[in-house]
Amino acid sequence: MEHEPEVVLYTDGACSGNPGPGGWACILSHAPTRSIKKLADSVEDTTNNRMELTAVIEGLRTLKKPTRVKVVSDSEYVVKGMSAWVGQWIRNGWMRGRRKNEPVKNADLWKELVELCAQHEVDFEHVRGHAGHPANEECDRMATAAIKRFREDAR
Repeated sequence: MEHEPEVVLYTDGACSGNPGPGGWACILSHAPTRSIKKLADSVEDTTNNRMELTAVIEGLRTLKKPTRVKVVSDSEYVVKGMSAWVGQWIRNGWMRGRRKNEPVKNADLWKELVELCAQHEVDFEHVRGHAGHPANEECDRMATAAIKRFREDAR
């Protein structure tokens, strides 16, 4: 990224069972105004990887204009997917594997994420989960709280 990001997007996803009820959360930190926006929600039947992707997608969706964004995630799946794998998936028609005969898992979300990233200047950074990173820990709490709320509402 040539310049400092305007927005740092911290994300996390969680799942209770895999698949099972899931939650996602993100925190958008707008550097110029120092404003913070927090978002979280739940899904009835999903996977952890889908929630990790959804957190990034939902955060990027909130941006109203092209923005320099740094996505900070504890998901190697998301970070490696966007920095190392997605180009090959696109070239292979969203197929993977040695023979290019296996569909990319969660291709619907990857495609949406690629589309959103094309509207912005996005850089991805991996942080270790549950390692004391304050914003990542907060996203984890928010995502697990979303699952808990979902379970309580389902009763």
